[in-house]
Formats: sequence, C-alpha cells, structure tokens
Amino acid sequence: QVRLVESGGGLVQAGGSLRLSCEASGRTSSTYRMGWFRQAPGKEREFVAAINWSGYFTYYVDSVKGRFTISRDNAKHTVYLQMNSLKPEDTAVYYCAADSGGSVYSEDYDYWGQGTQVTVSS
Repeated sequence: QVRLVESGGGLVQAGGSLRLSCEASGRTSSTYRMGWFRQAPGKEREFVAAINWSGYFTYYVDSVKGRFTISRDNAKHTVYLQMNSLKPEDTAVYYCAADSGGSVYSEDYDYWGQGTQVTVSS
C-alpha cells in the first residue's frame, strides 16, 4: 500500500508560479512511477505529467509543456510539480498518483492522493 499526500496548492495570479509536492509513504514508493493529474469543475480528470522511478523519463500533456516541470527526490519519497506562467485555465484540483509498473505514457495508476486546489486568477 502506498499513501500519497499533496501540498503546495493555493491562489496565485496569472503569470505566477506554484510548486506542488507529493510525499509518498509505504512500500517501495521510491521505485514507483509517479504522475500528476488535475480536474477542473465540471470537467473530467486530465493527465498532466509523469516521471519514471529514476527521474530520467518524463512526459507532459501538450498544454503544460514548457511551463510545468515534474521531478522527484527519492531520498525524500517526494515528487514535485513546478508550475510557472500559470494561466486561469490551469485552475483545478491537482492529484498525485503512483503505480508500480508501466511507462510514463500510461494513465493507469493504482494509488491516488486526496488532491490540492490550485486557483489562478486573471
């Protein structure tokens, strides 16, 4: 079992930055593929970014490429999502996810966090 706890969400003006963190606990979380998803009001959950266990491979949805960066610190069992040049359309609840297998291109994850709200004002 892997437990995920997100933090770092908040209210920011358009053009600003936020860094989300997701701390994992439980069995061998440092070897898991990690991902970030988001869900805006009235919309389906959307994949945002993923990173493999070593941090060597990453993958992003086109709408965040060049603005968001996913990274991880396995010694701290934590994955990050640095979000720059934020836009109002980035407003959503952001979820961290973990899975023991698969590639960064897969959107199937076994474990999910509770989410953290990101609001970008115009």
